[in-house]
Amino acid sequence: MINQKFAHKAIEKGADGLILVSAGAGGHAGEISPFAFVAETRQWFDGPIALSGAIGNGRAIRAARLLGADFAYIGSAFIATVEANAVEGYKQMITTSTAEDIVYSNLFTGVHGNYLKPSIVAAGMDPDNLPESDASKMSFGTDASGERAKPKAWKEIWGSGQGVGSVGKILPAAELIARFKKEYAQAVDLPL
Repeated sequence: MINQKFAHKAIEKGADGLILVSAGAGGHAGEISPFAFVAETRQWFDGPIALSGAIGNGRAIRAARLLGADFAYIGSAFIATVEANAVEGYKQMITTSTAEDIVYSNLFTGVHGNYLKPSIVAAGMDPDNLPESDASKMSFGTDASGERAKPKAWKEIWGSGQGVGSVGKILPAAELIARFKKEYAQAVDLPL
């Protein structure tokens, strides 16, 4: 859910929990601060909440819990794991990128999302001058005739969240999880 409207709809349709996609999340991303999003949602919903958006280390997982989320939803850091089914160039780009390398655009699918600037450049486009897309004509890389219209999202234009600066290197997933656990434990022990 990227806003309260969709969160309410999900619960009305029978969802047991919510994934709040806040500002900084990779792929199709929201614009709302995680601070505001969780606080507003907790005013009306006491069920399970997973929070996503720039969560790339154990301290951020702890912060999500302190905000009132039950879970942290982590994507980009796991793309850069040995086991991930992503091309090596994508994994490597995540490890060398920072939050400033993320571009928020609706050009590639018709829905706003966060993408790695170097992948946009590699596709021959200027990430600082991307046109707006007509959201009513959602497209995943083809025009109305089915012909290739622009670089394809997730195949050539790679999504990623603003937490990429925490990644650093490609690791086995077990090692990444162990690092998260250690960082989380250290954050729990910090004095308030």
